Amino acid sequence: MKIYFAGSIRGGREDANLYLMIINYLKNFGEVLTEHVGEASLTSFGEGGTTEEFIHDRDMRWLLSSDIIVAEVTCPSLGVGYEIGRAIEHGKKVICLYRPQEGKRLSAMIAGSQDLILEQYSDLETAKKIIKRHLPTL
Repeated sequence: MKIYFAGSIRGGREDANLYLMIINYLKNFGEVLTEHVGEASLTSFGEGGTTEEFIHDRDMRWLLSSDIIVAEVTCPSLGVGYEIGRAIEHGKKVICLYRPQEGKRLSAMIAGSQDLILEQYSDLETAKKIIKRHLPTL
């Protein structure tokens, strides 16, 4: 199974360590095409040494070749929203993981969509249970 993990890069990297732990867990279910999203060395300035067009085209190839998309949507990100929209447009199964936070609300474009699975969680162990419930094992 090919898994596309989406998490904020330029929208903020405060959850990078959490992304890494989720990505490592997702590896139990298949190949994670976007492992770099969890790397601590990746900053909110994005990837260096390559063009915006290269990143877009590469990530779209990965997205379209994936079997499932798992998106962590707690930190608002234009890129993650774009990826979710394109995945839905192409009939991909999308699972969105969201940690509710006081004083913040999830975008209605995600919360109100009937074309994705939205799951709330509070900690990594809960996120793992959600993932295990939705992804077939190898």
